Amino acid sequence: MESDLYDEFGNYIGPEIESEEEADEEAEEIDKVFDENDDRNDQQMVPVEEEEDDAQTDNQVVLHEDKKYYPTAEEVYGPDVETIVQEEDTQALSQPIIAPIKIKKFSHHVSQLPETSYNLEFMADLMDNTDLIRNVAIIGHLHHGKTSFVDCIVEQTHPEVYQKEGKSFRFTDTLYTEQERGVSIKSSPLTFVMQDLKSKSYLINLFDTPGHVNFSDEVTAAIRMCDGVVLFVDAAEGVMLNTERLLKHAIQEGLALTVCINKIDRLIMELKLPPQDAYYKLRHILDELNSLVTLYTDDTSRPILSPLVGNVCFASSQFSICFSLRSFAHMYSQTYGNDFNANEFAKRLWGDIYFNHETRKPINVQSQRTFVEFILEPLYKLFAQVVGDVDTSLPSLLDELGIKLTRAEMKMNIRPLLRLICSRFLGDFNGFVDMCVEHIPSPKDNAEHKIRSTWTGPIESPLAQAMIKCDAEGPLVVHTSKQYTTQDASTFHVFGLVLSGTLYSKQTVKVLGESYSHLDEEDSRLLTVGRLWIYESRNKITMIAEPLEKGLAEDIENEVVQISWNRKKLGEFFQTKYDWDLLAARSIWAFGPDQSGPNILVDDTLPSEVDKNLLGLVKDSIVQGFQWASREGPLCEEPIRNVKFKILDAVIASEAIHRGGGQIIPTSRRVAYSAFLMATPRLMEPYYFVEVLAPADCVSAVYTVLAKRRGHITQDIPVPGSPLYTVKAFVPAIDSFGFETDLRTHTQGQAFCLSVFHHWQIVPGDPLDKSIVIRPLEPQPAPHLAREFMVKTRRRKGLSEDVSINKFFDDPMLLELAKQDVMLSYPL
Repeated sequence: MESDLYDEFGNYIGPEIESEEEADEEAEEIDKVFDENDDRNDQQMVPVEEEEDDAQTDNQVVLHEDKKYYPTAEEVYGPDVETIVQEEDTQALSQPIIAPIKIKKFSHHVSQLPETSYNLEFMADLMDNTDLIRNVAIIGHLHHGKTSFVDCIVEQTHPEVYQKEGKSFRFTDTLYTEQERGVSIKSSPLTFVMQDLKSKSYLINLFDTPGHVNFSDEVTAAIRMCDGVVLFVDAAEGVMLNTERLLKHAIQEGLALTVCINKIDRLIMELKLPPQDAYYKLRHILDELNSLVTLYTDDTSRPILSPLVGNVCFASSQFSICFSLRSFAHMYSQTYGNDFNANEFAKRLWGDIYFNHETRKPINVQSQRTFVEFILEPLYKLFAQVVGDVDTSLPSLLDELGIKLTRAEMKMNIRPLLRLICSRFLGDFNGFVDMCVEHIPSPKDNAEHKIRSTWTGPIESPLAQAMIKCDAEGPLVVHTSKQYTTQDASTFHVFGLVLSGTLYSKQTVKVLGESYSHLDEEDSRLLTVGRLWIYESRNKITMIAEPLEKGLAEDIENEVVQISWNRKKLGEFFQTKYDWDLLAARSIWAFGPDQSGPNILVDDTLPSEVDKNLLGLVKDSIVQGFQWASREGPLCEEPIRNVKFKILDAVIASEAIHRGGGQIIPTSRRVAYSAFLMATPRLMEPYYFVEVLAPADCVSAVYTVLAKRRGHITQDIPVPGSPLYTVKAFVPAIDSFGFETDLRTHTQGQAFCLSVFHHWQIVPGDPLDKSIVIRPLEPQPAPHLAREFMVKTRRRKGLSEDVSINKFFDDPMLLELAKQDVMLSYPL
């Protein structure tokens, strides 16, 4: 019966006949499969050894957990695809599972250069002749038209490049941030082939520099590569803050100086000045510039800035105009023939020289000045005809000037039409080239001055002489001061000035660091610590601190006095100017924290009390400790300023092993700290000099904003020839954040300001006064500012809130100070 084949649990307990039959059936099915596979393998001509291996693999028993149910990721996606399996989703929702490929682009990149009006081979040939090369930096105040002026030159030398209507393409602003903000951030070099008034070609290397005071480092790097500068001044705004700073910088570098008074169209269309008043405005700008040149240099050989000398030109970047007196006189000579002496006529186009219409000769009576008669009035007439009467009188005027326009061009809007006519009338820029060629030296003529001011080696060496001669066959020397990033900002391209030799592609060069010494083959090397010291009380130094005389710190920073002078010359300077005694004046050891730092270390010891020989042996270590202390002061670990440290006594160990640098340097630092803390120290904060340009009705709002920020107004004067006022003031740097936004808000965007560091000033209050309680989120009164600044700065740096002096004195000294009640206001 069927019930006998199973037990009470349902397990089969019958005979095994059926299981053997099933096994035989399965074996027969497997044999059939093998037979079919053998037939296929015979047809595919598979080697015998591989068939045996495959048969053995097929006969193996595969466990359930080892069976392959799904293909692997490599079989699905291929061997070149990396797959990642995560058991938990840790990726942010804002991050895509498969991020798209992003190409970083920080600057505009031109794959194909636009066509030029000159042959590039001809430009390459001009590079071989240094007499035909001029390296010029275009500098000036913010928004005085430097980049727009370069755009005009690009437009003339590149026929395919032209400006869209009402937009400046800003060719030299290659960064996207520069294009978005409309402000130059980096200095950009360009090379042009341009002709002067004699149609002689020159290679002009121009540097377009930023005008904002925050990018002064870019200007410095650019003018180091140039032999002269062109200072741009807005005809309406005149000499501004950065104009004065850049003029001073160019004179200090010893560069040739020329001036371009730009935006003369503002005198006509914006200020609407009569021609005579426009002349007074231009003359006032030049008088102010010449007064600054006289202030910053005593060199009598430097020529004055005057259109008669030829180092001044006039321009309008918006309407593509540029001319000098000679270029304008050259235009008249083309009209009146070869008998017209353009050079003599140019000498009579500026100054108090008047023209009589009846005799047609310059006279000295009060009549129309020649500059007004022959230059300004034609410009005014041209502007008036284009703006006022395009249809009737303008065609006849263009015929007189020899300017041909098509019908489509005559139907243009007023501004583009005016720009087109002005560019064809005065837009060849030959006067600018003529000014640069005549008043800026070539690299060969300026080589000796540049080498003497930058080369630190012996000037008689063969290498220096090769650089002075600009010897192309000499050793290769390249002066680099700028680096430009690639389009993705991954690498840099180095821009340099070849001083001697010839630079080739694929050439191997040695790059020297700024602190390179020819005595060391490597700029850096590995050093091993040789000895260790334990601090012991075998050396004792006594020092006091007191403030420097007024103006001395500024003289040291401006290198009016240098520590490298001999003792006699240094002593005479301090004796005559600051009334120091002879002993102190000739006992100056160092300035700190560097060679031009605003602190002084003086040896005020007497030979009868101190062993001068032992003191001289540790002089370098004491100086290093003093400079360390000056660099990181005890109040906020910031540089110390305007302090004179005097060494009064010194006890130095006689054994050399006990007066090493590891013992003397920390001792000198600690004694400088203690002297400083016991001399009623004060905090100093930087002050900005702020120049605000605003209409007359906004001056009161400027006063209000400055008063809220502890500002101090020094001058409030109108700008000559314009409805604007210039307000000059000092504002603490810590209160300058958001000042420009606040100013624009109060004046409805009509005021514009620029700020630059001017001086350091003492913060009111005692930073070590423990009785002052700093309340969070509340403005502090003026006497509490010093304490607030120190506490918050120390918190930010992770230091303790109070300065403890017990680590700078030993116990007997602390007891002595306590007896004298000196430490009542100083935390222990």
